[in-house]
Amino acid sequence: MDFSEDMTDSPTSAALTTNELLEIADALLPGHSLDNARGTEGNLHHVVLLPGTAAVRVSKRPSSAQEMPRRMEALREISQAGLPFAVPEPLTPVTRFGERTAVAVSWIDGEAQPEGQGDPDQIGKLLRAVREVTVTPRLRQLLNAPREKGWAEVLAEEVIPRLPDRWRDECRTRLEAARDLEAVPDALVHGDLCGANVHWSRDGQLIGVLDWDQAHLFDPAIDAALMAWHGWDTIRKAVDPETYRRARIYDAPFDVGHLVGVLDGRPLANVEGYVRSIVGWLEKNA
Repeated sequence: MDFSEDMTDSPTSAALTTNELLEIADALLPGHSLDNARGTEGNLHHVVLLPGTAAVRVSKRPSSAQEMPRRMEALREISQAGLPFAVPEPLTPVTRFGERTAVAVSWIDGEAQPEGQGDPDQIGKLLRAVREVTVTPRLRQLLNAPREKGWAEVLAEEVIPRLPDRWRDECRTRLEAARDLEAVPDALVHGDLCGANVHWSRDGQLIGVLDWDQAHLFDPAIDAALMAWHGWDTIRKAVDPETYRRARIYDAPFDVGHLVGVLDGRPLANVEGYVRSIVGWLEKNA
């Protein structure tokens, strides 16, 4: 789950109606039937799903509109990396519709696995495949590299002082442990590798990975922590002990999903909302 643009971006534009979204899908994919279209949405985009054909992504926020061309170029580069599973590919140019941008990407079959389930061997293969992608000069140019972004300082200065007293010292200690991890070479990190973004066949075989919007170059243990959607015992079996250790350390301060939200170094616009979300996680999990 991505928290970044919820907490760092300006307010969303006026909501689009179903008809407006269908009009955008029709404009991008003329001649394709919309009879079976259905809608969904994430933090960054409205999505019109055309099963078997495409997913049409429509920006919700000014920054997601601005970032869509770069993200599609990165997606195109990743899709050509020879990964052993399907990656959505842009089918159309990024097109502006008023203050929105939209693009159609290729359809990926399969479905998410229920939370807490998953084959460690399959998950391990997925994590290895992503981290072993060659970081080409073009990919490095397109992706954020958080190593020097000051993400730990943002959390220490803006978030921890706003936590309830009972959490501050413990979270500060956990954050310092994550900050002080020995650096590893930058690798491709998906950044939202859990739940509905990973599609499997009915017999548990990996089919494809969606939604690379938060892809960046950093420690691959981040993706291992995100895949704890399937359970930490599963991740322990899926990765080497050092990756597992680092994944637990990254997750411990506030949940790795919150951590990914600040890795780009942008200031937090909605700090109070971010803190509320963290406190909810702490009360449930810590």
